Amino acid sequence: SSLKGQSDKEKYEKARLLKDYIKNIRAAYTKDFTAKDVTKRQIAVATYLIDKLALRAGNEKDDDEADTVGCCTLKVGNVECIPPNKLKFDFLGKDSIQYVNTVEVELPVYKAIGQFQTRKSKSDDLFDELDTSKLNAHLKELMPGLTAKVFRTYNASITLDDMLNQETEDGDVAEKVVIYQRANKEVAIICNHQRSISKSHSAQMSRLTEKITELKGVLKELKTDLDRAKKGKPPLKDADGKQKRNLTPEAIEKKIAQTNVKIEKMERDMQTKEDLKTVALGTSKINYLDPRITVAWCKRHEVPIEKIFNKSLLAKFAWAMDVDPDFRF
Repeated sequence: SSLKGQSDKEKYEKARLLKDYIKNIRAAYTKDFTAKDVTKRQIAVATYLIDKLALRAGNEKDDDEADTVGCCTLKVGNVECIPPNKLKFDFLGKDSIQYVNTVEVELPVYKAIGQFQTRKSKSDDLFDELDTSKLNAHLKELMPGLTAKVFRTYNASITLDDMLNQETEDGDVAEKVVIYQRANKEVAIICNHQRSISKSHSAQMSRLTEKITELKGVLKELKTDLDRAKKGKPPLKDADGKQKRNLTPEAIEKKIAQTNVKIEKMERDMQTKEDLKTVALGTSKINYLDPRITVAWCKRHEVPIEKIFNKSLLAKFAWAMDVDPDFRF
């Protein structure tokens, strides 16, 4: 529906707007890490976490959903300070997905978190001076319409845009799709979009391993045949004892090349499957990545858009399809 598309487009335009503000926003919160006023300091640190770790603001849960922790609702026990300047987060995020992450932070942030934890028990609020409405009011002062979600969308989209532009090299379509997936994976990690390893994962991997072993056997046989053909000898009989056709060295070389391509493709598939087994790529594609980045990249690098977007995404993002190939987020 064009109305839905319109609101979708507005969401990404708002995130693009953040580009013009982000430098000043980062400078302002950095200055406030050491503010005398504790509320100011908590707002600064919370904004930093939302920006740098793509955390949600918190408090946005529905009644029927498990407690969802975001930045404002972090308890003292959800964050552990590890000297000299690392924070270990451990809490249940949206959809009850555990968020465990150890990150290096700027020293003033590390010190401030330590201060916010002092004289409190594990179940006390880390940001006791703060709630979502205060935080959101502050964000709207920084930029009209700014929310934690706009930060997530901005950081996800800018990461995809940067990575695709730095990393894409000439290659065949399959290689380019792998580069796209790698960039998509980085975004999913930023957004903490995890999934449990699928039941069929190890079976798929075993099947691919078997096929690769089989093809390597074929390759070995072809190389023997090639040596014999060059000497004018007929090929050896196959595994079933049947006589194989006499082929010219050129024909055998062609077969060897085709088999190598097959093996390479399977090995690449295996690597990708392994890399992505605990990462959910779909959520960021649906919610946080400006589709114009993907469409423009596909046009620039001659990758069919169907390789990246499934049918429902193609319909959802119809509004983005006529974007200029030079579009940058």
